[in-house]
Amino acid sequence: MYYEDHNPPHFHAEYQEFTAEYDIRTLEKLAGTLPQRAHAIVMEWASYHRGNLLEDWELARESKRLKKIDPLK
Repeated sequence: MYYEDHNPPHFHAEYQEFTAEYDIRTLEKLAGTLPQRAHAIVMEWASYHRGNLLEDWELARESKRLKKIDPLK
């Protein structure tokens, strides 16, 4: 997630040389590509942490410090 980024609320995911952007509300892939397995892990993580992602999105829009979001366990 980047400070003062454009709408819709989204996050960026990276895996090796691949990158993608995902809409936080719908989890739709907005841009880029990830290998299928990495994409599945991102989807599981994001669906579990959607509320945290939206909270961090608002903090980023206000240029405030983001809260750490735990990885999958």
